[in-house]
Amino acid sequence: MGDAPLAAEAADGGVWSGEGRKPRRDDPFELEIAGLDERGAAVGSVGQFRVRVQRSSGGPPVLPGARVAGRVLRRRRDRVDGEALAVLEDSADRVAGPCPHTAECGGCSFQELDYAAQLREKQRLARRLLGDLAADFDVRLAGWDRVLGADAPFHYRNKMDFTFSARRWRVAGESEGLPADFALGLFARGRHDKVLDLTTCALAHADVGRLLDAARELARHHGLVPWDSMEHTGFLRHLVSRAPRAGGLLVNLVTSADDAPGWRAYTADLLARVPSITTLVHSVSTRLATVAVGEREFLLHGPGWVEEELLGARFRISAGSFFQTNTAQAERLFALARQWIENTDGLAGGALYDLYCGGGAIGIVLAPHFECLVGLELVESAVLDARGNAERNGVSSAEFLAGDVPLLLRQRAELGLPEPRLIVLDPPRVGLQTATPELLGQIGAPFLLLVSCNLTAAARDIANLRAQGYRVTRAALVDLFPHTPHLEGLFLLERACRPREVPE
Repeated sequence: MGDAPLAAEAADGGVWSGEGRKPRRDDPFELEIAGLDERGAAVGSVGQFRVRVQRSSGGPPVLPGARVAGRVLRRRRDRVDGEALAVLEDSADRVAGPCPHTAECGGCSFQELDYAAQLREKQRLARRLLGDLAADFDVRLAGWDRVLGADAPFHYRNKMDFTFSARRWRVAGESEGLPADFALGLFARGRHDKVLDLTTCALAHADVGRLLDAARELARHHGLVPWDSMEHTGFLRHLVSRAPRAGGLLVNLVTSADDAPGWRAYTADLLARVPSITTLVHSVSTRLATVAVGEREFLLHGPGWVEEELLGARFRISAGSFFQTNTAQAERLFALARQWIENTDGLAGGALYDLYCGGGAIGIVLAPHFECLVGLELVESAVLDARGNAERNGVSSAEFLAGDVPLLLRQRAELGLPEPRLIVLDPPRVGLQTATPELLGQIGAPFLLLVSCNLTAAARDIANLRAQGYRVTRAALVDLFPHTPHLEGLFLLERACRPREVPE
C-alpha cells in the first residue's frame, strides 16, 4: 500500500489544491499531516479546507509530520474527508507497532506513533477541545496540560470485549479458501459490519491469544454459529474477558439464546483448554444492537467475580460491573484526587457524594478523608457491587442508592442524606444531564470534582458550572488509553460565589 501510485488526476487536470473550486469525490490531493483529531484520524489542510484523512485498511500509518497522497471521499461544509493512498514522506515519530494486526484492526488508532509523540498530540487535542477554558487555565494553573502518561502503554487493559461474527474481514494477501463466515476479534479498521479474526492483542492481557484461539477452534468444532449483525441470526455474540492485576480471569460469553446444540460441551471444553479461567459466565442478549450486555445471566463456573486492588482497596468485579479499564492509570488518577483533597484547605471532612458511582471505586478510595460517603447510581447491580466493596474495605459510614441521579439529589432531604462537602461527578461519556449543573448550583456544595473521559462534554459542563458560581482551581490530564484518542480529565471546582453574583 505504501507503494501505491497517486490517485488519477482530477477531472480538470492536476491535483486538487483547495483553491479555485470545491473538492469533488475522488479528487486527488497531497498534504502534510498536522495532527490527530478526537476520533484518532489524521488531519491537515489543503488550501482553506480542513481535511480529515482515514488510514486505508492494510495501508501504512498516517501520522503527524508525514506527507501523504490521497483522494477525496466526501465534503461536509468546509471539512473534507479523505483516504490516504500513499505516504510520500514518513513521520519522524513513526515506530514499529508490536501487534501484527495493527494495520487492519480498529482497536488501536496510532500504535505506530512513538508514545512521547502520542502524549504531545493528546496535549494539543485537549487544549483544542477545552477551547477558551485552556487559556483561562494557562493563566491560573501552571502545567495543567502536561499529560500524565502510562509507564506500561501495552497490555494495560483489564477488560476486553471481543465479537463473534459471521462476516469475517478478509485480510489482503491471505490464503485462498479460508472460511469467511466465522470470526472472533474486533471490528476491522473503519468498519462496523465485519470483524477481524485476532490471534493476539497488544492492549489486552498476555493470555488473550490462547483464549481467543481456544474459543474460536472449539466453537467451530461444536458447530456453534456466530452472530450475523445484518441478518440478526446466529448464536455466539461476544466474548468479554476481565484479567485484573490481582489475578484470575473472568470470561463472559454472550449469546442470542439460552441454549444451542453443542453449547454445554463447548463451555466444558473451553474450561479444560484454558485453565486460567476462574469464573465463566453466560449472558443472553436478544437485542439487535451489538452491545455485550445480557438481559439475563448464568454462572457456569467459579465464584462469579474477580478481585482487583487499587491504592490498597480491594474490589470485586462481576461480569456486569463497571471498573476502570486501566488499573495502573486509574491509581494515578485517584492518587491525584486524594492529593488535592489533602492539600486544599477546607476540603476534607463532612460528607462525600459520589455521583454515577458505578461499583464505588473512587468514593471508597477517597472515603477515609470524609465523615461519610453517599453513592448515587442508576444501575442497581452496580449499587449492589458498591455496597459489597464498601463493606469489604471497612467503609462503614457509606450509603449507596439506586435511581435517577438528579432525582435522588432533589430528594436528599426526604432520604435523610447529609449536606455534601465534596461532590464527585463521574458521568457517562455524554456528560452531565442538562438540568444537573443548575441543581448542583442550588445544592451549593463547597467543592466539586469532575472526572471526564470526554473533554468536549467536560468543557460544556464546566461552563455551565461556572454559571452556577464554581471555578476550576486544579486540573490534570491522565492517559488511561494509550494508542487511542481517549484522554481522561480531572477538574477540582470550588464554589466562588452564588449564581446571582456571577458577573455577566
